[in-house]
Amino acid sequence: MNPILFAIPVFLITILFEAVLARRKNRVVYDIPDAVTSLHHGVLSQLAGLVFKLVFIGLYVTVYERYRTVALSDSSLWVWLFAMLFYDFCYYWAHRFEHEVGVLWAAHIVHHSSEYYNLSTALRQPSTTWLFTWIFFMPLAVVGVPPEVFIGVGLIDLLYQYWVHTELVGRLGWFDRVFSSPSNHRVHHGKNDYCIDKNYGGVFIIWDRLFGTFEEEREDETVIYGIRNPLHSYNPLWGVMHYYHELWQASRQAVGWRAKLGVWIAPPGLWNDAGLAHLETAGMQRFVWHTSTAVRWYVAVQYLLTVPLIMHCIGIGEQLNALQLTLYIVVLVGTMQVLGALLNMQRNAYLLEQLRTVALGLAFYLSPHWFGYAAPATVKIAILVTMLGSAVWITMISKKPAGAA
Repeated sequence: MNPILFAIPVFLITILFEAVLARRKNRVVYDIPDAVTSLHHGVLSQLAGLVFKLVFIGLYVTVYERYRTVALSDSSLWVWLFAMLFYDFCYYWAHRFEHEVGVLWAAHIVHHSSEYYNLSTALRQPSTTWLFTWIFFMPLAVVGVPPEVFIGVGLIDLLYQYWVHTELVGRLGWFDRVFSSPSNHRVHHGKNDYCIDKNYGGVFIIWDRLFGTFEEEREDETVIYGIRNPLHSYNPLWGVMHYYHELWQASRQAVGWRAKLGVWIAPPGLWNDAGLAHLETAGMQRFVWHTSTAVRWYVAVQYLLTVPLIMHCIGIGEQLNALQLTLYIVVLVGTMQVLGALLNMQRNAYLLEQLRTVALGLAFYLSPHWFGYAAPATVKIAILVTMLGSAVWITMISKKPAGAA
């Protein structure tokens, strides 16, 4: 059983709790389109994991079996503690290179593209880092960390980082000096001059202190979140690919193969040696699109209705053949793309959503089984009615005058 399946309900409940608490404190911490987009990226990351995770683990097992120096015990507490510390050390360097090498930043930039900082931002995970960062964790295999321990500490490291994505927890004294914390990680997500390329640690902040990348959160300067060249889109696939597109365009314009290669391996945006421009943070405004309130809430509800399908796909993905898995992923990615188009108020978005809801409802109702799940007739009818009702709902929204709630 994939542990993420147990984490998903916890994520959604804690996000809701944080949103309610922030509202009571009159803090503008959430925006529905932004939060849904973050959740979409979390789903894309998990779907990519279904494709690449087994390859990653297979590589680790191969290196472990052929090149390990010793065979450490997977039942020793000291081995687990050592592996946890060593994993986080490797994570620090993987994370640092993701910020300092253009093509690695193209994968990682997804996580920094939100202009809000909340628990949903933690789930705005990259989908293409599987292609590059696996190499940084192979030293664990060489020193003899068993695959089971590697997977376990990797999951711990990942889940730990969830709670540090919040503005509602202030400084924590000595804890901030040893561990990654909300205060330390807020700096990491900032685009202020003093925040750039700081505080990479996953669980421990000691690596940043040792290697000169630590920066303390400043009380006299509000952290402004996001990336220097804002995304300004709720399209999840564009969010994944946009910086690759920028690198491709820049490399085409560069003269000579050295310059073209430099675009991909130089620090982000600095392939022309121009240096990092100063960012004037005073008076900066977050991106706000003219998405109506009705559409925002419709999309939020549709995402929640899709969660059972997401959990089902993640849960049985490894049991499906290539064609089935591809089709299931297409269904989920198509859903996220259409919901993103609604949030962007794109032309034909309402029509696409009407077609999506009707097609999904009929497909679930008419299929003998839904990717291995033989649904009872009552469930099939409930899904069909819900999807047809959604088609009616979005039709009613589409008829409202522009700007109406």
